[in-house]
Amino acid sequence: MPPIDLSKTKEKKVQRSDVTEKILDTKRLKGWTWKDITKKIDPKESTIYLTCGLLGQMKLKPEQAKKTAKLFGLSKLEEALLVEIPYRGSLPPGPPTDPTIYRFYELVQVYGTTWKELIHEEFGDGIMSAIDFNMTMERLPDPKGDRVKIVMTGKFLDYKRY
Repeated sequence: MPPIDLSKTKEKKVQRSDVTEKILDTKRLKGWTWKDITKKIDPKESTIYLTCGLLGQMKLKPEQAKKTAKLFGLSKLEEALLVEIPYRGSLPPGPPTDPTIYRFYELVQVYGTTWKELIHEEFGDGIMSAIDFNMTMERLPDPKGDRVKIVMTGKFLDYKRY
Protein backbone atom coordinates (compact mmCIF):
# COMPACT_ATOMS: atom_id res chain seq x y z
CA MET A 1 0.00 0.00 0.00
CA PRO A 2 1.50 3.37 -0.97
CA PRO A 3 2.15 5.93 1.78
CA ILE A 4 -0.72 8.26 2.68
CA ASP A 5 -0.02 11.98 2.52
CA LEU A 6 -2.03 13.27 5.48
CA SER A 7 -1.66 16.86 4.27
CA LYS A 8 -3.85 15.93 1.28
CA THR A 9 -6.57 14.19 3.29
CA LYS A 10 -9.07 15.19 5.92
CA GLU A 11 -8.18 12.18 8.04
CA LYS A 12 -7.16 12.75 11.63
CA LYS A 13 -4.51 10.82 13.51
CA VAL A 14 -5.75 7.31 14.33
CA GLN A 15 -4.40 4.82 16.87
CA ARG A 16 -4.50 1.08 16.14
CA SER A 17 -6.65 0.61 19.25
CA ASP A 18 -9.25 2.97 17.66
CA VAL A 19 -9.45 0.66 14.64
CA THR A 20 -9.94 -2.35 16.92
CA GLU A 21 -12.78 -0.59 18.74
CA LYS A 22 -14.43 0.37 15.44
CA ILE A 23 -14.21 -3.26 14.27
CA LEU A 24 -15.66 -4.53 17.56
CA ASP A 25 -18.49 -1.94 17.48
CA THR A 26 -19.45 -2.92 13.92
CA LYS A 27 -19.26 -6.63 14.81
CA ARG A 28 -21.63 -6.02 17.74
CA LEU A 29 -24.07 -3.92 15.73
CA LYS A 30 -24.19 -6.40 12.83
CA GLY A 31 -24.35 -9.47 15.09
CA TRP A 32 -21.49 -11.13 13.23
CA THR A 33 -19.32 -13.94 14.60
CA TRP A 34 -15.58 -14.15 14.00
CA LYS A 35 -16.27 -17.13 11.73
CA ASP A 36 -18.73 -14.99 9.70
CA ILE A 37 -16.11 -12.26 9.39
CA THR A 38 -13.41 -14.74 8.33
CA LYS A 39 -15.67 -16.08 5.56
CA LYS A 40 -16.24 -12.52 4.28
CA ILE A 41 -12.58 -11.45 4.39
CA ASP A 42 -10.57 -14.61 3.61
CA PRO A 43 -12.21 -18.04 4.01
CA LYS A 44 -8.81 -19.71 3.54
CA GLU A 45 -7.35 -17.91 6.57
CA SER A 46 -7.49 -19.32 10.08
CA THR A 47 -10.25 -17.69 12.14
CA ILE A 48 -7.81 -17.56 15.05
CA TYR A 49 -5.17 -15.70 13.04
CA LEU A 50 -7.62 -13.30 11.39
CA THR A 51 -9.32 -12.51 14.71
CA CYS A 52 -5.88 -11.87 16.20
CA GLY A 53 -5.16 -9.50 13.32
CA LEU A 54 -8.45 -7.66 13.63
CA LEU A 55 -7.79 -7.23 17.36
CA GLY A 56 -4.44 -5.63 16.54
CA GLN A 57 -2.00 -8.40 17.43
CA MET A 58 -1.03 -9.57 13.91
CA LYS A 59 -0.69 -7.76 10.60
CA LEU A 60 -3.04 -8.53 7.74
CA LYS A 61 -2.12 -9.09 4.10
CA PRO A 62 -2.94 -6.05 1.92
CA GLU A 63 -5.85 -7.84 0.21
CA GLN A 64 -7.28 -8.82 3.63
CA ALA A 65 -6.93 -5.23 4.84
CA LYS A 66 -8.75 -3.94 1.75
CA LYS A 67 -11.68 -6.35 2.30
CA THR A 68 -11.70 -5.51 6.02
CA ALA A 69 -11.83 -1.78 5.26
CA LYS A 70 -14.79 -2.26 2.95
CA LEU A 71 -16.60 -4.59 5.35
CA PHE A 72 -16.13 -2.34 8.39
CA GLY A 73 -16.25 1.07 6.68
CA LEU A 74 -12.64 1.94 7.51
CA SER A 75 -10.74 4.90 6.10
CA LYS A 76 -7.55 4.54 4.01
CA LEU A 77 -5.48 5.40 7.08
CA GLU A 78 -7.29 2.79 9.19
CA GLU A 79 -6.77 0.25 6.38
CA ALA A 80 -3.05 1.09 6.32
CA LEU A 81 -2.76 0.40 10.05
CA LEU A 82 -4.04 -3.16 9.48
CA VAL A 83 -0.96 -4.08 7.40
CA GLU A 84 1.64 -2.55 9.72
CA ILE A 85 3.66 -4.65 12.12
CA PRO A 86 1.71 -4.25 15.36
CA TYR A 87 2.87 -3.49 18.86
CA ARG A 88 2.01 -6.92 20.27
CA GLY A 89 1.03 -7.78 23.82
CA SER A 90 -2.00 -5.65 24.55
CA LEU A 91 -2.72 -6.93 28.04
CA PRO A 92 -2.00 -4.59 30.92
CA PRO A 93 0.84 -5.62 33.27
CA GLY A 94 0.13 -7.91 36.18
CA PRO A 95 -2.34 -10.76 36.37
CA PRO A 96 -5.24 -10.29 33.95
CA THR A 97 -8.63 -9.65 35.53
CA ASP A 98 -10.81 -11.10 32.77
CA PRO A 99 -11.77 -14.61 33.99
CA THR A 100 -11.22 -16.32 30.62
CA ILE A 101 -7.77 -14.78 30.13
CA TYR A 102 -6.92 -15.32 33.81
CA ARG A 103 -7.47 -19.08 33.41
CA PHE A 104 -4.63 -19.17 30.88
CA TYR A 105 -2.48 -17.19 33.30
CA GLU A 106 -3.44 -19.72 35.98
CA LEU A 107 -2.45 -22.60 33.68
CA VAL A 108 0.99 -21.03 33.22
CA GLN A 109 1.30 -20.48 37.00
CA VAL A 110 0.40 -24.11 37.76
CA TYR A 111 1.83 -25.98 34.77
CA GLY A 112 4.50 -23.56 33.48
CA THR A 113 7.39 -25.13 35.38
CA THR A 114 6.24 -28.61 34.30
CA TRP A 115 6.00 -27.56 30.64
CA LYS A 116 9.47 -26.03 30.90
CA GLU A 117 11.00 -29.17 32.44
CA LEU A 118 9.35 -31.53 29.96
CA ILE A 119 10.25 -29.39 26.94
CA HIS A 120 13.88 -29.14 28.09
CA GLU A 121 14.06 -32.85 28.83
CA GLU A 122 12.67 -33.74 25.39
CA PHE A 123 14.31 -31.03 23.23
CA GLY A 124 17.18 -29.51 25.24
CA ASP A 125 17.88 -25.91 26.24
CA GLY A 126 15.55 -23.70 24.24
CA ILE A 127 11.99 -22.46 23.82
CA MET A 128 8.83 -23.11 21.88
CA SER A 129 8.42 -20.32 19.34
CA ALA A 130 5.39 -18.05 19.47
CA ILE A 131 6.41 -16.72 16.04
CA ASP A 132 6.56 -20.03 14.13
CA PHE A 133 3.35 -21.12 15.82
CA ASN A 134 0.01 -22.77 15.03
CA MET A 135 -3.11 -23.08 17.11
CA THR A 136 -6.47 -24.76 16.69
CA MET A 137 -9.52 -24.61 18.91
CA GLU A 138 -12.63 -26.76 18.93
CA ARG A 139 -15.65 -27.54 21.04
CA LEU A 140 -15.87 -31.10 22.37
CA PRO A 141 -19.34 -32.20 23.44
CA ASP A 142 -19.33 -33.84 26.87
CA PRO A 143 -22.29 -35.00 28.97
CA LYS A 144 -20.79 -33.24 32.02
CA GLY A 145 -20.46 -29.96 30.08
CA ASP A 146 -18.79 -29.15 26.79
CA ARG A 147 -15.02 -28.90 26.80
CA VAL A 148 -12.64 -26.49 25.08
CA LYS A 149 -9.82 -28.17 23.15
CA ILE A 150 -6.88 -25.96 22.26
CA VAL A 151 -3.88 -27.40 20.44
CA MET A 152 -0.75 -25.26 20.18
CA THR A 153 2.36 -26.14 18.22
CA GLY A 154 5.48 -24.03 18.01
CA LYS A 155 8.87 -24.61 16.45
CA PHE A 156 11.56 -25.47 18.98
CA LEU A 157 14.37 -22.91 19.05
CA ASP A 158 17.69 -23.80 20.68
CA TYR A 159 19.42 -21.18 22.77
CA LYS A 160 22.64 -20.19 21.02
CA ARG A 161 26.03 -19.83 22.69
CA TYR A 162 27.90 -16.66 21.87
